[in-house]
Amino acid sequence: MDEILTMLSVDEATEIVLAQTMVMGTERVAITDTLGKVLAENIIARREHPPWNNSAMDGYAVRWHDIQSVNEGTPAILPIVDEVAAGGLPKQALAAGEAVSIMTGAPLPENADTVVRVEDTTLEGDHVVIIKAPNKGANIRPRGEDIQVGQSVISAGRRVRPAELGMLATAGHVWAQIYQQPRVSVLATGNELADPGDDLGSEKIINSNAFSVSGLVRECGAKPVMLQTAGDDREALTVKVLEASAADIAIVVGGVSVGKYDYVKDVLKELGCEMHFWRVKMRPGHPVAFGILKGRAGHRPTLLFGLPGNPVSCMVAFYQFVYPTLRKMQGLQSLHLTQVEAELLEDIRQRPGRRHFARALTNYDYDAGSYKAKLSGPLGSGILTSMVQANSLLVLSEEHSDFKTGERVPVQILPDAVFEN
Repeated sequence: MDEILTMLSVDEATEIVLAQTMVMGTERVAITDTLGKVLAENIIARREHPPWNNSAMDGYAVRWHDIQSVNEGTPAILPIVDEVAAGGLPKQALAAGEAVSIMTGAPLPENADTVVRVEDTTLEGDHVVIIKAPNKGANIRPRGEDIQVGQSVISAGRRVRPAELGMLATAGHVWAQIYQQPRVSVLATGNELADPGDDLGSEKIINSNAFSVSGLVRECGAKPVMLQTAGDDREALTVKVLEASAADIAIVVGGVSVGKYDYVKDVLKELGCEMHFWRVKMRPGHPVAFGILKGRAGHRPTLLFGLPGNPVSCMVAFYQFVYPTLRKMQGLQSLHLTQVEAELLEDIRQRPGRRHFARALTNYDYDAGSYKAKLSGPLGSGILTSMVQANSLLVLSEEHSDFKTGERVPVQILPDAVFEN
């Protein structure tokens, strides 16, 4: 049987792709350049935080023994012997019967064991009147409460978000080892394609796929390189595919089917690309291809994906194959879209034989304690509006044709999904 007619299951194709995927190299960068990148080392705290006992409130540092008898009719009146602002240090240890005015984050004076909120005090000259006493130890952040020296605070394989960036700084790091970001060339093919702003004739359509795929690549933390569109010409396509092969991954959109002017298969064969599959048993997106293109001497082989030209098919195929590939290349442990089970809010019929990834709107029903899902719009592979409305993909088994209201099915949650209340 001709290789283009042989279709693998989604699971078989995924296994092949990931078996050919290697993790990127690493590099050392300033922590200011780590946001969105994946750490290649465990981060160990070089200092404790906070570095000293400090106040969690604006108020007065006291000895609790001096205020323990405070009640509604019996305040404690203490002289204010010092003031400590954030960034300052106490001038002296706290003696019995004294108070120190203290600001949030400021170090506690020695012997202080409690902070009284400003709201629970009044002033009489240079004395503070404490009218409500908190529990002993109240409003104090103890030294090392958050992190201890030598503690592992972030594990390798974690993508750096703003919280991780702050922790890197807090833990005393100026540099960090991260995985390099893959470069991904995006090449759309077809004489009918035009870019936004071009003079559109009656035969032209907007090249939306190049923009969607480049956005998907960037969403994965990789670097997209959008190439100029290649027309349906074998010689021109060969030049553009060679250009695309300079990246770590080359994505060719369109031209991977069996149409008269679909030259991608022939061009890749001429370039010696080692193809692993051309079709997958999925809907939408079954004309999806994967191969290994040997690059120039000294350059690592390029993983090549051929994605279908219909906009929704293109995006769905990306999420199933390119998404986990890019995550593995960057050292992430969790490779696939987050998957949950959801209860269908409507009947759905499909042709069996291919796994169907149906665009859906999924939300969590707190009263029922479960996810509920419905289609986000028409299921045509060229209807991008229903992809815009979707926050998830229903995973409908290739073995069944009818899915009834109330039935539970797997659901892939799309990145940055927005859920309705």
